Amino acid sequence: MKSTAGEHRRRMPLPVAERRMLLAGVDLLAVNGALLLALAVRPRYELGWRLLMQHPQWFLLLCAIWIFLAHAFDAYDLRIAGQISTTLPAAIKAGLATSLLYLVIPFLTPVLPNSRLEIALYPLLTLLLLGAGRILYTQILAQPFFDRRVLIIGTGPPAASIDQAIRKYGDGTYRVVGHIENLPVYPGWDQVSVSAGSAAEAEYPQPASSRSSRVAPGYSPEVLGDGAALPELVKRYQVTTLILATIGEENGQLLQSLMDCLEQGVEILPMAFLYEQLTGRVQVENVGGHWSVAMPIYHLGTGALWPMVKRAMDILLSALGLVLLGLFLPFIALGIYLNSRGPIFYSQQRVGKGGRIFMAWKFRSMIVDAEKETGAVWARENDPRITQAGTLMRKARLDELPQLWNIFKGEMSLVGPRPERPEFVAQLASQIPFYRVRLAEKPGLTGWAQVKYPYGDSVEATLVKLQYDLYYIKHQNIFLDLLILLKTVQVMLGFKGR
Repeated sequence: MKSTAGEHRRRMPLPVAERRMLLAGVDLLAVNGALLLALAVRPRYELGWRLLMQHPQWFLLLCAIWIFLAHAFDAYDLRIAGQISTTLPAAIKAGLATSLLYLVIPFLTPVLPNSRLEIALYPLLTLLLLGAGRILYTQILAQPFFDRRVLIIGTGPPAASIDQAIRKYGDGTYRVVGHIENLPVYPGWDQVSVSAGSAAEAEYPQPASSRSSRVAPGYSPEVLGDGAALPELVKRYQVTTLILATIGEENGQLLQSLMDCLEQGVEILPMAFLYEQLTGRVQVENVGGHWSVAMPIYHLGTGALWPMVKRAMDILLSALGLVLLGLFLPFIALGIYLNSRGPIFYSQQRVGKGGRIFMAWKFRSMIVDAEKETGAVWARENDPRITQAGTLMRKARLDELPQLWNIFKGEMSLVGPRPERPEFVAQLASQIPFYRVRLAEKPGLTGWAQVKYPYGDSVEATLVKLQYDLYYIKHQNIFLDLLILLKTVQVMLGFKGR
């Protein structure tokens, strides 16, 4: 796998952020180009820069709508964008939604065309140009010329996690060429040759916990060398990115090698940073002493302005939602009562921000006294306790809508981690690290975990959902909240709930 310096210079490795920016640029050229061509068929407009200068608001608004809807349809998920079979459906859905929404916005966009042909022309041009751009992207950026070649520093559980995340979510952006073994730091370690291997370990024996974490169970990484060999391995394998996935501190030799590589323009990323970027989740199982990775010390929720903005959104949208819910309440109530005699509403204790207990309201979707014999248990697939009307409501997530009242009262928010029952919180907090961190935020009617992961009825599934919840707490902003709400509407309309 040796290569010449000339071959190295001919590579142009692109990181995830740059790939997404490049793809967004291609898409924006497509949607704006389609609008220009659609306007050019009308006598009152002339194709050229003058049109852009006279009406910049038309094109800026179009860009904003596209970016938001493209994210809602996962058009910038690199796993989806990297394959023609998945990128074209995502681009077509987002393009169709963008063009139709743009056509019906009054006053801010060009006057609606007069003929049916012109009405159909803009969406058609949008889909054609978007499709061409996406095909071009998959054919060009799938080449090794643009890959980032990765060496993972470490062989333990964190290294296994990031290796698996790259292979599953990286879609060729990062390609793992191997691992570097980081020998732990012990008194006098720097005076021992880092290539001594087992002899060094014999002189400075490791604690049992350290020995077991050197290599993740069931994981067989390809170890290319140790810290001393790092600069030479970077040149030999044309490495562009080093990922720090170590347990404990790095030894002096490795730190010196890392600085040598940094001077040569090699990218150095903490495992946790790349894991979040690729998966939209926060790693909580293998953080070791780096507890701040899983506990966001500062986020918008700790400030003053964002909580005020979010609370204003909650009051406005929940009040509007309660009015609309009131219009449909008689029909929903009749369906519940005819299918299963008993109360229409159901209340249940849930744990809110700071561990406070409150009563969350729902439409009853199960038979009366569903847990009388079993106590508190998770709902499961094909649960016999769920009524026919309840099955329909759960698929459309209508059973949760009475919690708009909890939102209006301030016990919940529109977006946040879903509130859990006290019995489950106590159990999960003892089994899952950092589980109680999710209680730092108000629970939500919907959340990042709900739109990214199916219903979970086990501790393992709850762990994955916790990773998504912590990502939301860490990265929350108005764009992410609106994106989650739009994805929730998609789930409801597609009957994808459970």
